[in-house]
Amino acid sequence: MKRFFIMIVAAFSLAALGVSPVRAQKSEHPGSPNATISIQGEELPAPPQKFGGVIKDTAPQSKPYWPARIVPPKGAPNVLLIMTDDSGYGVPSTFGGVIPTPALDRIAQNGLRYTNFNSTALCSPTRAALITGRNHHSVGFGVIAEQATGYPGYDSFITKDNATIGRILKDHGYRTSWFGKDHNTPAFQASQNGPFDQWPIGMGFEYFYGFVGGDANQWEPNLFRNTTQIYPFEGKEGWNLTTAMAEDAIDYINRINALDPEQPFFVYYVPGGTHAPHHPTPEWIEKISKMHLFDKGWNTLRKQIFENQKKLGVIPADAKLTPWPDDLLKKWDTLTDDEKKMFIRQADVFAAYVAYTDHEIGRVIQAVEDLGKLDNTLIIYINGDNGTSSEGTLVGTPNEVAMFNGVTVPVEDQLKLFYDAWGSEETYPHMAVPWAWAFDTPFPWTKQIASHIGGVRQGMTISWPKTIKDKGGIRNQFHHVIDIVPTILEATGIESPQTVDGIPQSPIEGVSMTYTFDAKNANAPSAHKTQYFEMFGDRAIYHDGWLASTKVMRPPWDIAAPAKDPMSFPWELYDLSKDWTQFKDVAAEHPEKVKQMQALFMEEAHKYQVLPLDTSITPRLIAPRPSLTAGRNVFTWTRPLTGTPNGDAPSLLNASYTFKAEVEIPNDGGEGMLITQGGRFGGYGFYVLKGKPVFLWNLVDLKRVRWEGPQLAPGKHVLEFDFKYDGMGAGTLAFNNFSGVGRGGTGVLKVDGKAVDTQTMEHSLPFILQWDESLDIGSDTLTGVNDADYQGLFPFTGKIEKITLSIDRPKLSPEEEKKLANAQHAKSSSD
Repeated sequence: MKRFFIMIVAAFSLAALGVSPVRAQKSEHPGSPNATISIQGEELPAPPQKFGGVIKDTAPQSKPYWPARIVPPKGAPNVLLIMTDDSGYGVPSTFGGVIPTPALDRIAQNGLRYTNFNSTALCSPTRAALITGRNHHSVGFGVIAEQATGYPGYDSFITKDNATIGRILKDHGYRTSWFGKDHNTPAFQASQNGPFDQWPIGMGFEYFYGFVGGDANQWEPNLFRNTTQIYPFEGKEGWNLTTAMAEDAIDYINRINALDPEQPFFVYYVPGGTHAPHHPTPEWIEKISKMHLFDKGWNTLRKQIFENQKKLGVIPADAKLTPWPDDLLKKWDTLTDDEKKMFIRQADVFAAYVAYTDHEIGRVIQAVEDLGKLDNTLIIYINGDNGTSSEGTLVGTPNEVAMFNGVTVPVEDQLKLFYDAWGSEETYPHMAVPWAWAFDTPFPWTKQIASHIGGVRQGMTISWPKTIKDKGGIRNQFHHVIDIVPTILEATGIESPQTVDGIPQSPIEGVSMTYTFDAKNANAPSAHKTQYFEMFGDRAIYHDGWLASTKVMRPPWDIAAPAKDPMSFPWELYDLSKDWTQFKDVAAEHPEKVKQMQALFMEEAHKYQVLPLDTSITPRLIAPRPSLTAGRNVFTWTRPLTGTPNGDAPSLLNASYTFKAEVEIPNDGGEGMLITQGGRFGGYGFYVLKGKPVFLWNLVDLKRVRWEGPQLAPGKHVLEFDFKYDGMGAGTLAFNNFSGVGRGGTGVLKVDGKAVDTQTMEHSLPFILQWDESLDIGSDTLTGVNDADYQGLFPFTGKIEKITLSIDRPKLSPEEEKKLANAQHAKSSSD
């Protein structure tokens, strides 16, 4: 009955916009080679069609009959779904920002601007919700893929009862594609061994061109075409993925059109911009720097954006600018000249990346217009998948991998070593936290914070010239990322399926936004009444204009903060019908309302797999997961192998280990990589350089510890590197204690059983290697761990007989566990 009611409402909404309700259609010439059919789609894929011809003993007596080609409903639009990364409400010019975003402006001017559209506060979760129409916990993405844990709401599996919009549209005859960031493949299934059912091509997207993981070096990305890693940047100076991706998407759209101009397409376009690393081209950095957008600092920038937003009408005229967090962040006028210089450079590079990304998106949009398809193309352009990122430390960083290992690079070192290179292939940069706060104007907080609007509010524009006539209109209804799938389905006249591959489907949890397309509904009440938010235990519940939020108990830039009891978080209350920016907490005035909202959150949490609440951050990064290496401590390779991602590679962190390489050295001394993991911004390498064995640890591009042996004679050798770790290991994290990780140790390099170099390393990397690089045997793909020693692939010119890695992970003794437990209890009591 509910499904029938939804169908009636959808038909009414479309009819009001001048779009006829869709019915299954058959060709006028069934059985002919050009026969087509559109299906109801309750069951996907559609059952085999019955043969309608005649079969006799011989062909002349028989009549052929071709099954009809499945096509979308007549008049169904093309769909171009665009979303950028880590970009808050106050970033683009379209929503009052100072950074020019003409492509986003274009869609707003040709369609509608949405001022009350919300995300989940983090990358993977928003993307999972976006492509499924279900809440992020409902589809296994309570956190990012790299932090998956063994609970249904957090295991990073989009299960088979949650078919994506790509799968639904594909089975209805659309050509479907995915360009850019894939952060919805489990990190432990990202190798080229598969399985591939959780890759884009296994989730209904027929073509994939992009990278797998949270971010990628735009100069040398871990890039895939479908499931094959490709290296189109090799030997090409100035190549950048942001442009290359646009080129590939334009080629794809033109290829679809050339083969069949009537063929509708669905393009899911999600570039890496503007997630770190901020990697625009030098031309864009120069262009933005000359505009001097940030010379007056972040506090003045907030005021400027706030004024712009009121002029544009994207916030109410009576909205209040939330206060600057003086207890957390410095004000601009308290900074030194050197600090100001470095911070302006950081913002210029970020802004250049924003403008560059938007420019290339504009080229894709223009390609649609050049084919004459813009009028019947539904374009949804979402600015960011969460608020602006504050993961760059309080002073910014030239290397985001350093930040995730708890390392801060002082401003004076940034100026001296990285100022001119900021944004180039020599850096993996991220800007300082105060810029992120400013770019989320007028709201409080940033990415990761689900309880406050700065973490979840995204500016969005939608155009569909054939249908949306209120060009330049503004819509203020509350909506959420889960509403995009039902909007696309209603616009295309396609129903959500009841079964896919014989598996009953869970209900779509979002609501359609197509009612907002009609100017008559510009001020209609929102169809989305209730929405929970949760990330790392920080949480909120929205209901009919009220927002109950937990107080932020951990700044998102404090990644090593001990876990807290989420049930101890105090609650705040906001009346968003009067307080657009979450300016005034009215919990004390409405204690009963707070209790009602808390109860409603728990009701939603039980419904959508949000439990158990977990406030831990870094422990989840290194928690055991069901990878190819799970439960193993000895690994052997007998031939070159490249491209094993971190999630499927053995981790050496916080452990003792031994590499044993049985090799044959050629007469000329030979050189090349034996085994490496990571790259320029954090990792290790065991290699032969001009005939000498070398083991090197790259400690987030700030220090390199190097062991080197003597010249090797031609012939067979056994090269070993043995490292004894000094700490108690990752087991201390179970007691909310970080003392066991990141400790040092002693490494010994051996040749044929004889020690040739011994060194002590004071500290090691505690949490993560460079995540967009891989484990390589026999050569080094992407960036190297030491540019001074080698460049490029650096293939080993000798022969690898066998490489063995043995890992000995520390185990806590009963006495150590008791001591840690007592310390944890004492800390909890004092808190």
